[in-house]
Amino acid sequence: MIRAAIACVVGLLAVLAANIAVAQTAFPTHPVRFVVPFPAGGTNDLLARIVGDKLSAKWGQPVVIENKTGAGGNIGADTAYHADPDGYTLLVSPPGPLAVNQSLYRQLSYKPQEFIPLTLIAASPNLVIVRKELPVNSVKELIDYIKANPGKVSFGTQGNGATPHLTAMMFMAMTGTQMVHVPYRGENLVLNDMIGGHVDIFFGNIASSLTQYRAGRVKVLAIANTHRSALVPEIPTTAEAGLAGLVSTSWFALAAPPKTPAALTAEIASAAIDALNRDDVKARIRAVEMEPLGGSSAQAAAFIADEAQRWGEVIRKNNIVVD
Repeated sequence: MIRAAIACVVGLLAVLAANIAVAQTAFPTHPVRFVVPFPAGGTNDLLARIVGDKLSAKWGQPVVIENKTGAGGNIGADTAYHADPDGYTLLVSPPGPLAVNQSLYRQLSYKPQEFIPLTLIAASPNLVIVRKELPVNSVKELIDYIKANPGKVSFGTQGNGATPHLTAMMFMAMTGTQMVHVPYRGENLVLNDMIGGHVDIFFGNIASSLTQYRAGRVKVLAIANTHRSALVPEIPTTAEAGLAGLVSTSWFALAAPPKTPAALTAEIASAAIDALNRDDVKARIRAVEMEPLGGSSAQAAAFIADEAQRWGEVIRKNNIVVD
């Protein structure tokens, strides 16, 4: 009887342990929210939906995209930062909220360095784009034109601290030019106003601009990189144009709120990286003119730290501050 009782207890403990293990690994049990800090329809939003669709199929739970826009991405980042660290709210973000804003803004309601990077989703070099009617056809001609029209040439961005804004600041510092900044709430709004003749220059990424360029609605003078892109091999680099230091890349990362348990972040990161390695996901990302990345959480964290240092130097050298 004693042996039978012991066997029964052992059996019950085994079942209980199994049930606990299942309960601990049963993620997710309800919809997951991807916070996107920029408007619907832009590159940030499209990438979040591509990854979200694949994870939703894997998890058997919806991945809901929530666009929380404004303040250079800070509103969306704040939402994700203060969410419960249970894996059900994640941030899909460009450089601003994760690597730039801590150097740019006097005060933030969140601490970017406390986000937990899960993986890098995709990246794309930025371009030197001008409105079709602007009487320039090279970077040199653009520099000469701006110098001949001080304070009259405008550049659009997705807001203060966005990569195109910092790229424009680098450009002005390197060329000794002055332009007028016109901030928007999203990249598509910049391009629409550029096509309408209301803004002159946009240092936007290939993903957002290639369709308009191929349709002849805007001109692309250079790619802000040290080597040409296979997507636009006819476009020279900024290095070829004499601005070797003007290198600028738009990238997007998936991150979890601070204090999210390590085991859970590892599980989510593994699922996201697996999704990014799928051929169909890669094809969808390339279809929006981005290059899929992936890579480990450690690699993403190291990359973001390097970007924070690089853009921080640009911000400090140019005395860029946003209240």
